[in-house]
Amino acid sequence: MQAFKDKGVLITGAGRGIGKRLAMGFGQAGARVGLLARTKAEIELADLEIEHAGGTSLRLRADVRDYEQVGAAVERMRNMYGGVHVLVCAAGVQGPIGPFLESNPRDWADVVNVNLLGAMHAVRAVLPQMVERRSGKIILVSGGGAEEARPNFTAYGASKTAIVRFAESVAEEIRDDNVQINCMYPGHTYTNMTDEVLRAGERAGWREVQEASQVRTHGGTPPDKQINLALFLASERSNHITGKLLHVDEDWRRLEHATLHAGSFTLRRLQRT
Repeated sequence: MQAFKDKGVLITGAGRGIGKRLAMGFGQAGARVGLLARTKAEIELADLEIEHAGGTSLRLRADVRDYEQVGAAVERMRNMYGGVHVLVCAAGVQGPIGPFLESNPRDWADVVNVNLLGAMHAVRAVLPQMVERRSGKIILVSGGGAEEARPNFTAYGASKTAIVRFAESVAEEIRDDNVQINCMYPGHTYTNMTDEVLRAGERAGWREVQEASQVRTHGGTPPDKQINLALFLASERSNHITGKLLHVDEDWRRLEHATLHAGSFTLRRLQRT
């Protein structure tokens, strides 16, 4: 896609799972992809796969819990690719599975540090240049628990709910700066978190185990559906959409030419179709 040719796209959590899939998608679309993750081997493999597919990428080893590390990665993107034009926050951990009263507070807090504060660090690091340029796209990957209660996954559900309201709030602050920030729900897809649920067994709850088993068997949401939604939210076609939560399985294509009600596609999910 010409729309992303030579654009700098920074993706956190790009070493595996959904983050890696989106990185591959943006690489195929012609973007210059910054691969940010904690694990060296994972980002090296992702970098190799993107380059073998004809794309361009930059390895950025950093921990999203450390703002200084994230800031240094953003500065490297500026030096190498002219800045971050699109930010995708996909770094996330599932954390403790089981009844809240049996959870370790330290483990619970670490989920918030990665999922919520990690996203905050990345947004805070890239936003000044986007506002100065008066152009930018930010996509936060949401997840299960953001719309409805998710028992036995309290840390994950709370953190993913929080990033949606975070996006809604920041969107209002930067609405006049021509920078859009949205959340995307990627659907149920096979990742290492799927295996974590299956290993947890009864502690996860029978519905979660059943769903995870089906995802492991059938693969869940196809990567193309996730990539297409991310590319839409990162393109100029969605300039009128900000502060929203869009599901990969929704008919989001119709929104390209639609006028959205202020309360639609928000955390409260008003007027969802």
